[in-house]
Amino acid sequence: MSSLTALIMAAGAGTRMRSSLAKVAHPVCGRPMIAWSVAAAQSAGADRICVIVSPDRDLSSVLPDGVETVIQPTADGTGGALKAALPVISESETVLVLSGDQPLVSAEEIEMLRTESSASGAEAVLLTADLEDPGAYGRVIRFADGSVEKIVEAKEPGDASQEELAITEVNAGTYLFAADALAIALDQISNDNAQSEYYLPDVLPALRDAGKTIAACVTDAVAVGVNDKVELAAVEDEARRSLLEGHMRAGVTVVDPASTWVDADVEIAEDVRLEPGCSIKGSSRIEAGALIGPHSTLIDSKVGKRSEVRNSHLDSCTIGEGVVVGPFAHVRPGTELADGSKAGSFVEIKNSRIGKGAKVPHLSYVGDADVGEESNLGASTITANYDGKEKHRTKIGRKVRTGVDTTLVAPVEVGDEAYTGAGSVITEDVPSGALGIGRPEQHNVEGYSDRRREAPDREEGGQK
Repeated sequence: MSSLTALIMAAGAGTRMRSSLAKVAHPVCGRPMIAWSVAAAQSAGADRICVIVSPDRDLSSVLPDGVETVIQPTADGTGGALKAALPVISESETVLVLSGDQPLVSAEEIEMLRTESSASGAEAVLLTADLEDPGAYGRVIRFADGSVEKIVEAKEPGDASQEELAITEVNAGTYLFAADALAIALDQISNDNAQSEYYLPDVLPALRDAGKTIAACVTDAVAVGVNDKVELAAVEDEARRSLLEGHMRAGVTVVDPASTWVDADVEIAEDVRLEPGCSIKGSSRIEAGALIGPHSTLIDSKVGKRSEVRNSHLDSCTIGEGVVVGPFAHVRPGTELADGSKAGSFVEIKNSRIGKGAKVPHLSYVGDADVGEESNLGASTITANYDGKEKHRTKIGRKVRTGVDTTLVAPVEVGDEAYTGAGSVITEDVPSGALGIGRPEQHNVEGYSDRRREAPDREEGGQK
């Protein structure tokens, strides 16, 4: 096939979104809306991708590397967008036109257009859909033989007749053109309509009058655009359903798809089990045999083979193989849990490395620490890593056992096979094999309870 240039229209104001964020920058399953169109074009083999933008919206932060931008200086419609891109069109052979607010258009549908163009020799092929409620979408007008005559807009009263409005086949906003024919047709369209805009579908009659062939492909997929946050929610729901279906067909068990959220760029291997209430976000990766859930959140995190994460929150961390996390654990950025380790209930770990087979079973905070292999931190072990100005690191060796309620005041180091006494505040290094105890000597006051009972009433506070 000839080389393919993708032009993605993204210059609309998006006022109905009622947001300071550009419409096409709103996320759909963790990916900016415009990035879905870019990904579809890339998957379909586009050699060049250009996004047509307005001069007052900077979309650079949501566009992948290698994507070019074209400025549409005036908000003068979809035809105006393509007119602004004429220099790009003149350098192309075949032009794919996508809408940046239609994230559900797939690479398969684009390939369908290319196949139809190759088979029929059509200079223009458009994607259409049959909608029960076509709303303001442009209607597809066909000749008696079924070929495409034109598209009639339906945005404003007067754009279309009542007979035309009764048609349910609509323009899905995705086109494939022979570049040279498109460039000529764009020069022939006008803005003599209710909105004084250039409508891209008006190139179709111009192409037909020039003797060019126009074809159409009907899609069964959801090919609607996003104009407000109600439609955004509907599109995201459909995208989520499709993503989960793909994972399930690839061998992932999703116990309750209705309560499970998986972002577009998440990778999940076979035999992973996602239990109800899971939310897997960003670039998270889950390896074979892992169990996630219920009610767990993963953000940009990796979970190794056969690990279990229950009712926990993981953010930008790496979980090895055979690790147990939770319930109710918070694993924060920069943390690595090595194979066979554990972060138990009500444990928070930040920017730390927990060694192979090491365990932080419950009720502990470990921040900016290195914990050696096979160590076991008793309940309520705390690394006091912040002195009010700077963060300091705690080093805990191999096979260390800390007593319950141990506080390690960094910078401090506990040697291999060392111990700490329960209730200790450790401010100095503990040598390997030693027992570190840092607590006041206990003093018992005999008869204290009797003295309290015999004491006169205290007027303040009503205490005895």
